[in-house]
Amino acid sequence: MRYELVLQAMAPDVPFDAARVDALLATRSGAARPDGVRDWALSQGGVEVAPLHDKGRVVATELRVPLLAQADLIREVLAEAAALAREAKVRLFDPQLGQVLASSDTERVVEQYTRTEQYARTAPRMEITPGLAEAMDAAARYAPKGPGMSLPLKLILFGAGGFAILYFVMTSLLGQLNGE
Repeated sequence: MRYELVLQAMAPDVPFDAARVDALLATRSGAARPDGVRDWALSQGGVEVAPLHDKGRVVATELRVPLLAQADLIREVLAEAAALAREAKVRLFDPQLGQVLASSDTERVVEQYTRTEQYARTAPRMEITPGLAEAMDAAARYAPKGPGMSLPLKLILFGAGGFAILYFVMTSLLGQLNGE
């Protein structure tokens, strides 16, 4: 798990200038990786910076902050990201809080970061698909009883049963017509 912040355009209908953000990030410490993610080295720790794509175009830049038991990292990330957002003329958004961040929101973000880190540390690990392991074990133990009846044999028996029912129905109807 990680805590995520997003650099996005100032308004929803304004295109995001990813080139400007990338150019400003290139002037900061860190290195670009071949997968398109940039490692941003800060004094308290590292942050991953990755483009967010929608329908093939970059719509924002995501800052992935690792969950560590130190609030100083998120404080430094907030200060540096806010400065980057001002320089790039974009806004800093916190998806966990669901709001655009201002300088007065630092402590709220730190509290949310701390709650998220504590949850990640104490919560039991969940399966991606609950019950999958039990279902796979049951499937492995399943042993079919045998090949069963073949399709031609099933069709012959179905036809014979149909004729038997038809014979008894017709015999009964003819008996009622003859007054028996």
